[in-house]
Amino acid sequence: MRVVVQGPGSLGSLVGGLLAAAGEDVVLLGRPDSDHLDRVAAEGLVVEHSDGSQTTTHPATATDPAVVADADLVVVCVKSYDTESAAEGLSGHVDGTDPPAVLSLQNGLGNVETLAESIPTGVVLAGTTTNGAVREAPGVVRHAGEGETTVGRYAGESDAFVREVADTLSAAGLGASVTDDPQRAVWTKVLVNAGINAATALARVPNGALVEQETGERLLERAVEEGASVARAEDVDVPDDVVERARGVAEQTASNHSSMRQDLERGSRTEVEALHGALADRAHEHGVDAPVNQTLADLVRLAERGEN
Repeated sequence: MRVVVQGPGSLGSLVGGLLAAAGEDVVLLGRPDSDHLDRVAAEGLVVEHSDGSQTTTHPATATDPAVVADADLVVVCVKSYDTESAAEGLSGHVDGTDPPAVLSLQNGLGNVETLAESIPTGVVLAGTTTNGAVREAPGVVRHAGEGETTVGRYAGESDAFVREVADTLSAAGLGASVTDDPQRAVWTKVLVNAGINAATALARVPNGALVEQETGERLLERAVEEGASVARAEDVDVPDDVVERARGVAEQTASNHSSMRQDLERGSRTEVEALHGALADRAHEHGVDAPVNQTLADLVRLAERGEN
């Protein structure tokens, strides 16, 4: 399968590196001024595995979205605030009689809807993953925690191609399965992130601290339960055990630094608006109380301003 990974940050690089190691034809699509892409082009992409071993592959690199026209699958891993521009870049190249499928493996709410505004709805796949990734240096990414991945069609029923995508991701070590309810899967992932991201970013602790300390347990539980109330107000049937799922992800990725923590430590913009901010906004729309998520969102916004 020819796969273009759009947004080769931590997760995108992990996905691309694992797929390349599994024998897939991979292209990393990023910005022209990327030291990371330059290093990959010159020396290859190193994936550091959880058992301490390393794999070096040599995926192609590109900066022009036109490269997706020859792909079977585009995996979108850009930050949520870049989804609109990424979709616009894809729009002129995802058409014709045999367009590539476009799979979002992003964090937050609203990404697949934004993609579907610019490209044909029928090619959009909604996905989630709880695999942890940390980009250690240009050209080097660490698989910081094994997790589960889901894939499903945004509109319509999943078919043989969706199953092929899931099988391809699984063969690469990403533990993928097909879901017939991708909205539920996306919301579940958002709630897991709500339990982990802001708290670990603000406290500067690894994910495991949230299940090792009583204070962390309280924050995780309250943030997730609030988010679940918002989901149900939007008629999304999230799992009853979603708090336990968030705890499980924190345990599986215990040594990982959440993406939001990585962003704050780099002085970069975070995805708080698509996570805690979106939950707080939707809670307000539905008359649901979400003081923990509102406070976490405001604290991350304040920290962002302080880092800049």
